[in-house]
Amino acid sequence: MNGQNRKDIYAGLEVGIILKKDQRSGNITYGIVKDLLTSSAFHSRGIKVRLDDGQVGRVAEIVAE
Repeated sequence: MNGQNRKDIYAGLEVGIILKKDQRSGNITYGIVKDLLTSSAFHSRGIKVRLDDGQVGRVAEIVAE
């Protein structure tokens, strides 16, 4: 799964996100989802989430379920 569907993402899930500052480089930051920030069911660039450590970015990959 690639993180574009909101139904696949929930609090407590381990994901890899791309932070705003890393969009050009594509660096992925890993963490645990705390909040879902995108309200729509689908987003082409990935659902925006906040991690437990406070970082915000779009989900690039789902690590574990």
